[in-house]
Amino acid sequence: MSKRTGPFLAWPGWEHLRYATLLSVAGVLWFVIVYGAGDAFTAHRTLRMRVHLQSELEIPFIPEMALVYMSIYLLFLAAPFIVCERPAFLALCIRLNLVILVAGICFLLFPAQLAFAPPKNLGAFPGAYRFADALNLTYNLLPSLHVALSVACISTFAARTGAPGKGLLWVWAGAIAASTLLTHQHHLLDVVTGWGLGLAPFKSLYLRTSNFPTIARRRSTP
Repeated sequence: MSKRTGPFLAWPGWEHLRYATLLSVAGVLWFVIVYGAGDAFTAHRTLRMRVHLQSELEIPFIPEMALVYMSIYLLFLAAPFIVCERPAFLALCIRLNLVILVAGICFLLFPAQLAFAPPKNLGAFPGAYRFADALNLTYNLLPSLHVALSVACISTFAARTGAPGKGLLWVWAGAIAASTLLTHQHHLLDVVTGWGLGLAPFKSLYLRTSNFPTIARRRSTP
């Protein structure tokens, strides 16, 4: 892929925002179907697979990390302003949807349940923790789809900026991954496999489908 020119963040124009919104809504519906169905199906199964080490139960519970946990939504909101070309944005959406599909299959193959005890003190932002916990549902653990989607987005964004930007983005990815452990939403194996899943389709899909001459971004007016 040729080296990018122009700013990392830019106004993409209303036409691209409409296009991005349409694809994003379709992606959300796909997520709800796959993620929700996987959790509902496992809820009616008796089989549970152990995915944790005993030592993981000593990981401290820091409910305030729910704010970092939910920062994944900033990645989704920023995507149309970073990936301003239609072919590249479509490639990113396909990639995220494939990540969701693979994770959904894994949820059915490896039904699991958290081993952490239910939290008692929800910290300084109990509403934020409850919201994050509710969205996470109950049984979809391996791999962590939260980590996979954040890594998929950040690896795409990191290809469009210099070394300092790459560093900051990957620190953000690491913080999100750590937040899934520190809020007791996932176990270590979930995080590792989620990270791997987030990176897996990058070279095989994104680089191939977005390998077109770099188009300078235009700062469109409404």
